[in-house]
Amino acid sequence: MAAHTHTERLDLIDSTVREWDATVLDVNEDGIVLDRSAFYPGGGGQPPDHGVLLWGGVQTRIEGARRGDDIRLIPAEGDPLPPVGTEVRGAIEDERRTALMRTHSGLHLLSGVVFRDFGALVTGSNMDPLTGRLDFNLDEVPPGFKEAVEEACNVEVAADRAIAAYELPRAEAFEIPDIIRTATNLLPENIEIVRIVDIAGLDVQADGGTHVASTNQIGAMRVLKVENKGKGFRRIRIALEGE
Repeated sequence: MAAHTHTERLDLIDSTVREWDATVLDVNEDGIVLDRSAFYPGGGGQPPDHGVLLWGGVQTRIEGARRGDDIRLIPAEGDPLPPVGTEVRGAIEDERRTALMRTHSGLHLLSGVVFRDFGALVTGSNMDPLTGRLDFNLDEVPPGFKEAVEEACNVEVAADRAIAAYELPRAEAFEIPDIIRTATNLLPENIEIVRIVDIAGLDVQADGGTHVASTNQIGAMRVLKVENKGKGFRRIRIALEGE
């Protein structure tokens, strides 16, 4: 295996990047490593990006990415692989990434609303483009809960609150009240620098995903249903208005 250095994470530096130039550092059965990549590798409930690498008049479709010894891009079966040292042009499927950013930010907004109004913590999550769900440790829901949550979420969308991402040393991050909005702290002990996603005036959480720049960019939210998933647990399913 060729030696390589860690990939520069363009997805975390600027989530609006969709195309960029890079150099291939490593290629093996686990995937392709670039020196710079905007492909989100998945995590925190957010699925990985799809896209392409263009090189020498050739296209390699990228069907996902994963964390391992580095960020490895997963090529489509049978597509050509760029040799180590090749200069490539990377491009992310914009519609999918943008939908996932909106959805991820929408779930943070939902978490902030339910925590603020009902004091409940998240126990599970999942998302696809423009749809997602959060599970909460709620014993009971009052009459009109579904409608109240949807209305409160859309008030926050209309408020156009800024959404910012930044990094803090672990000790400083844990000085922020309620920085972990999950019932179980899932942040590994060896993480010394914590990435924070901050919806101004509503929600501050440790998070490694990609997000839109304001709540208005999330778009209208609908609460599809509230499900009883057992004693003390409720699942809220949401959908976002399409483009």
